[in-house]
Amino acid sequence: MELLIQPGTGIKPLLDGIEKAEETIQIVIFRFDRGEIEAALTRAVRRGVFVHALIAYTSAGQGGEQTLRNLEMRLLSDGVSVARTATDLVRYHDKMMIIDHKTLYMLGFNYTYIDIERSRSFGIITDKEEWVREAVKLFTADATRQQYSPECDTFLVSPGNSRQELIRFLQATKRQLCIYDGKLTDPDMIRLMQQKAKEGVDIRVIGAIGKRAAGMKVAAPPMRLHAQTIIRDGEQMFLGSQSLRTLELDARREVGVLIDDLPTVQRALETFEADWSGVKRVLSTSVAALPELEPVNPSSASAPESPATVLAVKEAVKDAIKTAILEAIEESPDAKLVKEAVKEAAREAVQEVNLQAVL
Repeated sequence: MELLIQPGTGIKPLLDGIEKAEETIQIVIFRFDRGEIEAALTRAVRRGVFVHALIAYTSAGQGGEQTLRNLEMRLLSDGVSVARTATDLVRYHDKMMIIDHKTLYMLGFNYTYIDIERSRSFGIITDKEEWVREAVKLFTADATRQQYSPECDTFLVSPGNSRQELIRFLQATKRQLCIYDGKLTDPDMIRLMQQKAKEGVDIRVIGAIGKRAAGMKVAAPPMRLHAQTIIRDGEQMFLGSQSLRTLELDARREVGVLIDDLPTVQRALETFEADWSGVKRVLSTSVAALPELEPVNPSSASAPESPATVLAVKEAVKDAIKTAILEAIEESPDAKLVKEAVKEAAREAVQEVNLQAVL
């Protein structure tokens, strides 16, 4: 297993994987602006490799849907087989590539300059058979718009088994949780971590967390963050595309894995500790005043919160728009793209508040 750490690792492992392909390449694309990867896919087609690209039906930022449609046309003209995701989910946000049905690239970052060169994110390259098998099964289901049913409890798919398995993963924590997450707001997950904080678990988050998150230390990232990673007790970790956010657990296609390869986990932990040492301000809330918390049951969907109110929607939309503006400006100063990103963020914020009210 090889851990990819961005920025730093760069694009080379992705290009190497494409160049080594002999029979098939299956690639899921949400955002894409790397001409080197596009050229490598074209070269693979020319040497007889069957390249199948599954492209999201929509994507905010960087030109959004039109950019994806332009990419489709270019790939088709180069001989790539192209499929578009369905419109049944809010978003298809997973990023993975499978080479020759033998090697899986599970990525937390997009095939973009800003994600690879200027953002903290992670990915892995693995030949673990059960993960490769599940990835091929998922790719085929989404490419043909068929139902997918998870069959591996360490290969986490949203919607599907992500919520259940992540709850189990967090419940097993004994000493420490080190988390990268820019949008940790799911009520179940926050309640569970509050339980762990009351038990004495040291919980540190680089990113952002809901306002009710007492008992945890939270710090803004020292660089742009595009990682969704949880390191548990220095021994196991979750790495994927989904944050601990209701929408990404229950209404969007997201994929991740639970890793117990100790060298990989230790490298990720070392990166977290280095990033933590570079943060400028840590917010910490005492657990002393926390009320007794009802345990979270992993077999249940989600403990009901109070119904979504106008105030909740306003707060969620305000936070989402603030984040979207900052990210969109960093990616491109183009006013039209910023406007698209803000509209998409506001729409998702309303959907998430409504989803939490229903669950």
